[in-house]
Amino acid sequence: MAVFGLCATALGALGLAAPDGLLAVMGFEAIPSARRAEGDHTLTFLTASSMAAVNMGVYYVLAALADWKPFFRWTVPFRLLTCAVFTAAVLAGRAPAGFLAVGLWEGLGAVVTGAALRYEGRARQNVAA
Repeated sequence: MAVFGLCATALGALGLAAPDGLLAVMGFEAIPSARRAEGDHTLTFLTASSMAAVNMGVYYVLAALADWKPFFRWTVPFRLLTCAVFTAAVLAGRAPAGFLAVGLWEGLGAVVTGAALRYEGRARQNVAA
């Protein structure tokens, strides 16, 4: 949880400080501001998404520090949904192939979180028995 939170915070901060750098990391072509069409709100959307990533990252870090298991459980289905939506966006041609890594990161994070929660639950049951 903490690692994911730190990564989300860092990538969000990158998007706020250097949007073109974040676009490149995600596999999108960075278009210089001088070449952007009037009405192109890519950077506005990227700013909003980056700020959301910073906030979300902080939530994850705080939940990890508090060892807030209900929060961890809530993330599993929503991260799987995010994986499915992002993967579908690539398959449908709405996002570049490099964006698939974002979906896979979410899916892997959900599976690892779910497995860790299951392992901890079983370990507690064994100790109690």
